[in-house]
Amino acid sequence: MANAEIAMRVNTSAATCHRRMQRLFEEGYVSAVRAQIAPHKVDRGSLVIVGVVLDRSTPESFAAFEKATRSIPMILDCHLVAGDFDYFLKIRVRDMADFNRLHSEKLIALPGVRQTRTFFVMKEVIDNAPLNI
Repeated sequence: MANAEIAMRVNTSAATCHRRMQRLFEEGYVSAVRAQIAPHKVDRGSLVIVGVVLDRSTPESFAAFEKATRSIPMILDCHLVAGDFDYFLKIRVRDMADFNRLHSEKLIALPGVRQTRTFFVMKEVIDNAPLNI
């Protein structure tokens, strides 16, 4: 949404709105503004969640795994979690064959990976919803 439209919706001037938006960035309330790409339009229509178990639970093994995941562009999210898995990865690929290639060439070769469990998303009910406050 353009600054002028936001200003109109909150009933303030464009200049005041711009200053307030800048302050939200400066104070860390807003960290980025980005476009939301339609995955099927860029040949990444399949969403896959992968649970990962590492062979060791040490700061060094976590750091090595996290660094390596940053080099794989198909990985959208990587979260350290508590429970049966160490990490959950959110991955966008073209199709199952594309994921199979990624899994066999990259995922199982990530540092410290002992086990993965893959969940193919059947329907995206809520995806990357905005944080409403």
